[in-house]
Amino acid sequence: MGLYINIGNEGFASAKRSNYVDKSSTIGFMNSVLETEHRYVCVTRARRFGKSMIAKMLCAYYDKSCDSRSLFEDLKIANDPDFERHLNKYPVIYLDMTGFTTRYHGNDDMVEFVQKELGSDILGHYPQVEVRDSDDLMNVLVRVVESTKEKFVFIIDEWDAICREAEGNRALLDKYVNWLRRMFKGANSEQVFAAVYMTGILPIKKYDTQSALNNFVQYTMVSPGPLAASFGFTEMEVRDLCRKGQMDFEVMERWYDGYQIGDVAGIFNPNSVMMALLNHSCDNYWSSTGAYDNVSRYIQMNYEGLKDDVVLMLADGRCPVNTTRFENDLSAIRSKDDVLTALIHLGYLAYNGEKKECFIPNKEVAQEMQNAVEDARWDTVINAIKQSELLLERTLAEDESAVVKAVEAIHADNTSILHYNDENSLACVLTLAYYAARRDFHFIRELPSGLGFADIVLLPNRNVERPAVLLELKYSHAAETAISQIHEKRYAESLSDYVGQIVLVGINYDKKTKRHSCKIERIDKKT
Repeated sequence: MGLYINIGNEGFASAKRSNYVDKSSTIGFMNSVLETEHRYVCVTRARRFGKSMIAKMLCAYYDKSCDSRSLFEDLKIANDPDFERHLNKYPVIYLDMTGFTTRYHGNDDMVEFVQKELGSDILGHYPQVEVRDSDDLMNVLVRVVESTKEKFVFIIDEWDAICREAEGNRALLDKYVNWLRRMFKGANSEQVFAAVYMTGILPIKKYDTQSALNNFVQYTMVSPGPLAASFGFTEMEVRDLCRKGQMDFEVMERWYDGYQIGDVAGIFNPNSVMMALLNHSCDNYWSSTGAYDNVSRYIQMNYEGLKDDVVLMLADGRCPVNTTRFENDLSAIRSKDDVLTALIHLGYLAYNGEKKECFIPNKEVAQEMQNAVEDARWDTVINAIKQSELLLERTLAEDESAVVKAVEAIHADNTSILHYNDENSLACVLTLAYYAARRDFHFIRELPSGLGFADIVLLPNRNVERPAVLLELKYSHAAETAISQIHEKRYAESLSDYVGQIVLVGINYDKKTKRHSCKIERIDKKT
């Protein structure tokens, strides 16, 4: 076993001894591209979304120095027709770039150190291979393959660590990219590698709109292709984990669900789910990802009305985004679209590729976005969030005049953000206005009932002794009309599992007078 070559299967074995979720379908995908034109694969996703776990799994599967059959025989890949053909059949090089960025942070010779250490380890495994003093790492690998007739599987974990941690050091970045080109885009690359698998947060940097390594097929948070379901935990997987761990799935769902990866909706943040299971408590585990400083900095840039979009998303809205212009470089942020695309890759926003929209996925990330807004000193937004606590209390106290006053203040402060032209815009304002309710309530927009959709529902979380709230919104009508609609369309009946008091709130905005009105009632739902 070496430092970089044939490191064995202990990393994956450790994962199997934990609450392992089967993502071995990635192996089947990699088997399908071995020694084809698509053998160069780069899979990028946010921190704590399981990148290293997949890399260790691939090492354990392909590494010829160990016997990993027992680790995989109970997984999906064992049913793949090519399972036996490739199991433990290749020499594997595994390189974790964070190890080098930690040891040689800021050193302009980092790429040379990488080549030297890899070359030394590889030659230690192949002492019979003769090399020349002028040979670089690629030449060494060519001579090894000529001698052994065995191609390598090369796995690079966190390939972009240098790119992220050496921002502004153009000489080092260019040297690194040129080395990757030499390794994986040279005349001998296909002779040497059966497959190359790279993980990272950012896709490969673009030069003049083209990837620096355009022979790589990339799968990202924006375009995951057939690997979408492996980017996080699916609803079925989390339900199973909650059942085994005796945790409430609905609570887990509110905290960590909400990502849409490609055409797969309902993807959970894997690390946060695992931390919640370990601690038997749902909490904000996102802040430990280390990307917060970047997020706060980007939001403060406030490109082209970025502030308006962030607040709209805090109010459960969605914003259009063009992800195609981002250069995949955190030091080259030049527009609002660049910021939003960077936040998608960092996991702070989810992305709907069909509609080309981004949004805040869940409660955990919403808390981090709120922190970033506070750091940006957006006083009107901060005040709206603070006022939302009082608004909720005044609503539950059925104080109609106080509700009107609070909603009008939030509307006036954020007119440029949430333009009034229909009931949906009013719903966005009310979502922001009742922001504090998320602590004790499950916030639902457009809850379906038998005769329509309730605009906003605040359903108390378990063990919260508060009534539910049903808000119906009207545009240039009357608040009484909103209350009547709640009764006529029997919206309360849509809360099928809820028994107790319900506060009915009708809110209207009159476009002509620029004023709001409010009507509040309370009913008792017994069955």
